[in-house]
Amino acid sequence: MATAPAESKENVEANSKWLDAHYDPVASLYTFSSCIALADLHGDGESKLVVGDLGTGVYNMKMKVYRGTSLMSENTLLDLPTGLVAFLMDQHEPRTPAVAVASGPFIYVYKNLRPYFKFTLPPLEVNSLEQEVWSQAREDKIDPMSLKEMLEGIRDKADVPLSVRSLKFLMLDPQEMEAYVNLHKQQPIRRQTVITCIGTLKKNMADEDAVSCLVISTESRDVYVLDPEAFTILHKMTLPSVATFMDVTGQFDVEFRITVACRNGNIYILRRESSKPKYCIELSSHPVGLVRVGKNVVVGCTQETLHGYTQKGKKLWTAYLPAAITTMGLMDHHVRGFQAVLVGLANCEVHLYRDKNLISTIKTPDVVTSICFGRYGREEGTLVMTTKGGGLVVKILKRTAVFEDRDSTPGPPVAQSVRLSVPKKTKLYVDQTMRERENAVDMHRAFQMDLYRLRLAAARAYVKALESSLTPMSASLSEPLKMNAVVQGLGPSFKLTLNIQNTASCRPLMSLAVSFLYDESLYHMKTAYFKIPLLVPGLNYPIDTFVECLSDKGISDLIKVFVLREGKSAPLLTAHINMPVSEGMALD
Repeated sequence: MATAPAESKENVEANSKWLDAHYDPVASLYTFSSCIALADLHGDGESKLVVGDLGTGVYNMKMKVYRGTSLMSENTLLDLPTGLVAFLMDQHEPRTPAVAVASGPFIYVYKNLRPYFKFTLPPLEVNSLEQEVWSQAREDKIDPMSLKEMLEGIRDKADVPLSVRSLKFLMLDPQEMEAYVNLHKQQPIRRQTVITCIGTLKKNMADEDAVSCLVISTESRDVYVLDPEAFTILHKMTLPSVATFMDVTGQFDVEFRITVACRNGNIYILRRESSKPKYCIELSSHPVGLVRVGKNVVVGCTQETLHGYTQKGKKLWTAYLPAAITTMGLMDHHVRGFQAVLVGLANCEVHLYRDKNLISTIKTPDVVTSICFGRYGREEGTLVMTTKGGGLVVKILKRTAVFEDRDSTPGPPVAQSVRLSVPKKTKLYVDQTMRERENAVDMHRAFQMDLYRLRLAAARAYVKALESSLTPMSASLSEPLKMNAVVQGLGPSFKLTLNIQNTASCRPLMSLAVSFLYDESLYHMKTAYFKIPLLVPGLNYPIDTFVECLSDKGISDLIKVFVLREGKSAPLLTAHINMPVSEGMALD
C-alpha cells in the first residue's frame, strides 16, 4: 500500500506528457524494433505504419500496413523478416518511398505497396573437398556412412564452412541418409548466407528527402552497401563477428560511419576509407540494443545497464536499470529539436533517457517488444509500440509536454558524476609529497600532540563554563532553565528583554531572581534586581527592563545577567550581553 501513491504519481506525470491515442490488445502483431517503420508511402502527407510481422515463426509472416487505427494492406512473406526500412530510391515524382524487407538471403523491395524488385545475396565459396565428396556420392563410389565420416572430417579441419545441405545431412538418422543422398546428389552445391541487419545511408545529400542506399550485414560477417536503383554492390566491408544491431550515419559519396554491435560482445565502427573496423568497443556483457544520439552511441546490455560512448569508443556514462531491456529506439522530435533514447523494459515500463538522466517513465499494459517514434498520420510526435502478447499501443506527445533535463530517479545528484578538472602536478607539489613521505612519523606525532592539546583546552573551558554557570542552559537537574537576551533600540535608551523558560517536564520553579552587573559610569538601570514569578514548564516568560547609556564618547561595555536561587551563592545561569554603541548620543 505504501508504493501506491508513488506509482500513481508516476502515472500522473506520464499522462501529463502523453495522450493515449489507441490500444488494441488483439492486433496480433509480433515483431521487433528493426521490423517497424513510419513512412509517407503515397506522398499525401499522411504517414503509415509498416510492420514486418513474424507471425507464428513458421507461417503467417506478413508485411502489414496500418493507416490510423485500421489495417490498410498486407503482403505475405516467404521467410521470417529480419529488418524493414523505408527509403527513397530515385528522383521521380511523386517522391514516394519504397519499402525494403530483409528476409533470409533476399531483400524484397515494394513500391506503392506492390512487389518491385527482389535482391539476392551473392553465393559464398563452396569447399572444394566437399564438392569432391558429393561428386563421389553422385557416382555411387561411396556409401552414405562413408560420406558422413568424410564430411565430419572436413567440418572439423576446413577453413571454409560446409553448406546447408551437408550440415542437414550430418543431423539425420542413419536410416534417413540414403533417401536424402538420392534426393540431392544430382543438384549442384550452393552455400548461401542470410541477412541479419538492414539500414539506410544517404547517397550524396543529407536532405531528409534525399536518395538513400541500402546497407546490409550478413551471417557471413560481411557488410554490403547497395546501389538504390540498380541494386548492385557499391562497397563491401568485413567484420570480425556476426552483426546483431546496426546504425548508419553520413553520406556514401562523402563520409559515413557504420556502428555495428556483434555477437562476440563488441561494437565495431566502420568508415568509408577502410574495409575493416576503425574502432572497437569491448563491452562487459552482450548488447541487446544500439541507438545513436547525435555523435554519441547508447548501448543496452544484458546486465540491465545502459552505456554511453563517443563515436571513437570512449566511455561517457553508465545508467543502471530496474529490469532487463527488451527493446530500444530513438526519439527524434524534429520540431522541438529534442533527442532521447526510448528503452523498453521487462517490467512493463518504457524509460526515456537523455544522456544518463531518466526524464520520463511510461507504464504499458504488457511487455514492449518493439518501439518507434515519428510522424504517424499528420501528428509529428507519435510513439508506436507492440507488446509481447501481440498488442498495438499508440501514444501522442502533448504539445504542452516539457521534459526537464535532470534525473528523476532517486540517488546522488548528477554533478557528483562529473569529473573534476584536476590540475597537473607541479614541482612544489612533488617536493611536498616527498617531504611528507620522509617525515610521516614525526608529522603524525605533531598532529596528535596538537589534537590532544585542543581537546584539553576545550574540556577546561567547558568545565569552567559549568562551574561559573556561563552556559545559556542550566547544568542543574533540579532547576533546568534556558535563557536568551535581546537588546532593542538605537540609544541612548535601550530595551533589554530576557526570555526565560523552564525546561523541566512537569515541575514548576519558584523563588528565583535576576540580578544585573554593569559599569555604573556607562549605564543606568532603574531596577538592577527583581524577582521572577513562578515558572510553569514549557512556557516562555519575557522579562523587560530599560537601560540608559550615560556616555557620549561612543563606547560600549558588557552587562552581566545572573539568574539566582534564594539561599544559594552560585548563580544558576549567567549571560554576558554585548551592548551596542549608543547612536543617539552621537547624533546629539
